[in-house]
Amino acid sequence: MTPPRTDRARKLRQSSGRAEERVWSVLRGGRIDGHKFRRQHPIGPYFVDFACDRLRLIIEIDGGVHQLDEVMARDRQRQQALETFGWTVIRMTNDKIFSAPEVLIEAVMQHARRLQG
Repeated sequence: MTPPRTDRARKLRQSSGRAEERVWSVLRGGRIDGHKFRRQHPIGPYFVDFACDRLRLIIEIDGGVHQLDEVMARDRQRQQALETFGWTVIRMTNDKIFSAPEVLIEAVMQHARRLQG
Protein backbone atom coordinates (compact mmCIF):
# COMPACT_ATOMS: atom_id res chain seq x y z
CA MET A 1 0.00 0.00 0.00
CA THR A 2 1.31 3.47 -0.95
CA PRO A 3 1.75 5.91 1.96
CA PRO A 4 -0.95 8.63 2.07
CA ARG A 5 1.55 11.48 1.57
CA THR A 6 2.89 9.80 -1.56
CA ASP A 7 -0.66 9.37 -2.90
CA ARG A 8 -1.45 13.03 -2.24
CA ALA A 9 1.76 14.22 -3.91
CA ARG A 10 1.01 12.04 -6.94
CA LYS A 11 -2.53 13.42 -7.23
CA LEU A 12 -1.26 16.99 -6.96
CA ARG A 13 1.30 16.34 -9.71
CA GLN A 14 -1.37 14.82 -11.95
CA SER A 15 -3.68 17.81 -11.50
CA SER A 16 -1.04 20.51 -12.01
CA GLY A 17 -1.88 23.49 -14.19
CA ARG A 18 -0.20 24.82 -17.30
CA ALA A 19 2.05 27.21 -15.37
CA GLU A 20 3.33 24.42 -13.12
CA GLU A 21 3.98 22.24 -16.17
CA ARG A 22 5.92 25.11 -17.74
CA VAL A 23 8.02 25.57 -14.59
CA TRP A 24 8.67 21.84 -14.38
CA SER A 25 9.96 21.87 -17.96
CA VAL A 26 12.53 24.48 -16.83
CA LEU A 27 13.49 22.83 -13.52
CA ARG A 28 13.39 19.09 -14.18
CA GLY A 29 16.51 17.03 -14.38
CA GLY A 30 18.79 19.67 -12.89
CA ARG A 31 18.48 22.00 -15.89
CA ILE A 32 19.43 25.04 -13.80
CA ASP A 33 23.10 24.53 -12.91
CA GLY A 34 22.47 20.92 -11.87
CA HIS A 35 20.08 21.83 -9.03
CA LYS A 36 17.52 19.05 -8.71
CA PHE A 37 13.95 19.99 -7.85
CA ARG A 38 11.01 17.85 -6.78
CA ARG A 39 7.38 18.53 -7.61
CA GLN A 40 4.67 18.62 -4.93
CA HIS A 41 7.26 17.90 -2.26
CA PRO A 42 6.06 17.45 1.34
CA ILE A 43 7.69 19.71 3.94
CA GLY A 44 6.23 19.44 7.40
CA PRO A 45 2.44 19.49 7.01
CA TYR A 46 2.66 21.25 3.61
CA PHE A 47 3.07 20.23 0.01
CA VAL A 48 5.08 22.78 -1.94
CA ASP A 49 4.96 23.18 -5.71
CA PHE A 50 8.72 22.74 -6.22
CA ALA A 51 11.60 22.22 -3.79
CA CYS A 52 15.35 21.85 -4.07
CA ASP A 53 16.78 20.19 -0.95
CA ARG A 54 20.37 21.21 -1.69
CA LEU A 55 19.44 24.90 -1.94
CA ARG A 56 16.68 24.72 0.71
CA LEU A 57 14.62 26.56 -1.90
CA ILE A 58 10.89 26.40 -2.53
CA ILE A 59 9.19 27.76 -5.63
CA GLU A 60 5.47 28.44 -5.36
CA ILE A 61 3.37 29.21 -8.43
CA ASP A 62 0.36 31.41 -7.72
CA GLY A 63 -2.72 31.66 -9.89
CA GLY A 64 -5.38 34.35 -9.68
CA VAL A 65 -7.01 32.91 -6.56
CA HIS A 66 -3.90 33.88 -4.61
CA GLN A 67 -4.92 37.54 -5.00
CA LEU A 68 -7.89 37.03 -2.64
CA ASP A 69 -7.30 38.48 0.83
CA GLU A 70 -7.99 35.26 2.73
CA VAL A 71 -5.77 33.23 0.42
CA MET A 72 -2.97 35.81 0.68
CA ALA A 73 -3.19 35.64 4.49
CA ARG A 74 -3.03 31.84 4.40
CA ASP A 75 -0.07 31.99 1.98
CA ARG A 76 1.80 34.36 4.34
CA GLN A 77 1.27 32.04 7.31
CA ARG A 78 2.34 29.03 5.28
CA GLN A 79 5.44 30.81 4.00
CA GLN A 80 6.43 31.91 7.51
CA ALA A 81 6.09 28.32 8.71
CA LEU A 82 8.21 27.01 5.83
CA GLU A 83 10.86 29.65 6.55
CA THR A 84 11.01 28.53 10.19
CA PHE A 85 11.93 25.09 8.82
CA GLY A 86 14.96 26.76 7.16
CA TRP A 87 13.62 27.13 3.63
CA THR A 88 13.56 30.16 1.33
CA VAL A 89 10.37 30.68 -0.67
CA ILE A 90 10.20 32.27 -4.11
CA ARG A 91 6.67 33.11 -5.27
CA MET A 92 5.87 33.60 -8.95
CA THR A 93 2.54 34.31 -10.61
CA ASN A 94 1.21 32.26 -13.49
CA ASP A 95 1.36 35.40 -15.64
CA LYS A 96 5.07 35.92 -14.88
CA ILE A 97 5.85 32.29 -15.71
CA PHE A 98 4.33 32.69 -19.18
CA SER A 99 5.55 36.23 -19.91
CA ALA A 100 9.09 36.07 -18.47
CA PRO A 101 10.23 32.58 -17.43
CA GLU A 102 13.83 33.83 -17.34
CA VAL A 103 12.96 35.70 -14.13
CA LEU A 104 12.50 32.36 -12.37
CA ILE A 105 15.79 31.01 -13.69
CA GLU A 106 17.62 34.15 -12.54
CA ALA A 107 15.98 33.99 -9.09
CA VAL A 108 17.16 30.39 -8.61
CA MET A 109 20.67 31.26 -9.76
CA GLN A 110 20.84 34.32 -7.49
CA HIS A 111 19.75 32.22 -4.51
CA ALA A 112 22.41 29.62 -5.29
CA ARG A 113 25.08 32.34 -5.57
CA ARG A 114 24.08 33.80 -2.18
CA LEU A 115 24.53 30.38 -0.59
CA GLN A 116 27.97 29.93 -2.15
CA GLY A 117 29.09 33.28 -1.29
